[in-house]
Amino acid sequence: MTDSTTTDETTVLPPVAPVHPGAAGPLAELQARDITAWFGDRKVLDRVSLTMPAGGITALIGPSGCGKSTFLRILNRMHELVPSARLAGEVLLDGQDVYDPDRRLIDARRAIGMVFQKPNPFPAMSIRENVLAGLRLTGTRASRSVKEELVESCLTKAGLWTEVRDRLDAPGGGLSGGQQQRLCIARSLAVKPRVLLMDEPCSALDPTSTRVIEETMLELAREVTIVIVTHNMQQAARVSSTCAFFLASHGTPGVIVEHGDTRAMFSSPRDQRTSDYVNGRFG
Repeated sequence: MTDSTTTDETTVLPPVAPVHPGAAGPLAELQARDITAWFGDRKVLDRVSLTMPAGGITALIGPSGCGKSTFLRILNRMHELVPSARLAGEVLLDGQDVYDPDRRLIDARRAIGMVFQKPNPFPAMSIRENVLAGLRLTGTRASRSVKEELVESCLTKAGLWTEVRDRLDAPGGGLSGGQQQRLCIARSLAVKPRVLLMDEPCSALDPTSTRVIEETMLELAREVTIVIVTHNMQQAARVSSTCAFFLASHGTPGVIVEHGDTRAMFSSPRDQRTSDYVNGRFG
C-alpha cells in the first residue's frame, strides 16, 4: 500500500475519515454487468448480469460448482486475490465501477463487506478488539468513546450485545459457533459497509443459531444491502426479497438461468430447471 504513515494507534491511509456509530449513508444498489470470469484457462462464469436492489436481501442459489461463490467474491474484488484469476465486465456500486483503476482496493472493501461460511474471529483478540479490528485494517481513526459506542452499536445490530456485554474482554474465539458468526457480522459492520456479502453464513451452524442469524439479516437489511449465497432453499425463501438461480452443466461456465422476485421464483418459476431445483428434483 503506497503513501501510508504509521502511528502508535494505527496505520493511517490518507484520506482518513473519522468513524461514527450511525448509519453508513443512503442504501446502495449493486449491479453486475456482463461478468465473465476465469481461473487460468477455465471459464467459470459467462456474461452474468444481475441487479441487487438497495436495502434488500438477494439470494444466490444453485448447485455446487456453478459459480455462486466466485460471483460473490467478484463483487468486492476478492477474485483478484487468486493469481490465475481474470475478469471481464463491471461491478457498479451506485453507478460507479468498483474495479475502476482510480478506485483504491481498500475503499471497495470498506464499502462492500464480507462474512464467510466458517466463522473466523481473530482468536487471540477479545470480543471488543474483534469488532474494532476493521478500523485498524482500513486505517480508520476514532476516539476511545466513539469506539465504545461503535462496539455496542455493531454488537447490537448483530444480535449479540445482550449476550456478551459483560465480557467484552473475553477472547472472541471462546464464543459458540453462532456467536462467533454474529461477531464476524459485527466486525464487518464496524467500518460502515453499504453492502454486506454473506457466503453460506449458516451452513456450519445449528438450527437455533441459524434462526438468529436470519433474524439478524432481516434487521440489517433496513440499512445495508445484503447478498447471500445459500444452498438452503427454505432459507432463501425466508430471508430474501430477490433471488438468482445459477447453473453450470457439462463443463460449461456458470450462468444465471432466472432471477427476480423470490416468491414468484419459488411459486411459479419461468424456467423448468428453476422449478426442478427449488423443488429438490436435482442439485
